[in-house]
Amino acid sequence: MIFVTAFTILIISDTTAALIGRKFGKTRFLRKSFVGTLSFFISASIVILITPKVGNFPLEYLIGFIAAFIGAIVENVSYGIADDNLTIPLSIGLTMWGLYLIFFPGLELVLVNVPR
Repeated sequence: MIFVTAFTILIISDTTAALIGRKFGKTRFLRKSFVGTLSFFISASIVILITPKVGNFPLEYLIGFIAAFIGAIVENVSYGIADDNLTIPLSIGLTMWGLYLIFFPGLELVLVNVPR
């Protein structure tokens, strides 16, 4: 589920940030526009609300919102070699993975179905 969430945020929120940031972004925030970064976070938060969760715990939404915030900052500062198509899902995925390990240490995050 972490993988699905991270790449869904990449697809939807990176596009949203680029379109809205270029059209309405006047105020700079770090490297890009504040409006673009805010639109990334808002659209990523919507993705967090509708994507499946690992264990259906309310705390998973907080984990998702924190990861969305980290993803918005990473999208804002990424440029050049650090392509945001790589850094966004990595930052979101690693943030979620780490927070799951902190808040739910016994939860099985890796489910592998190997055909026999």
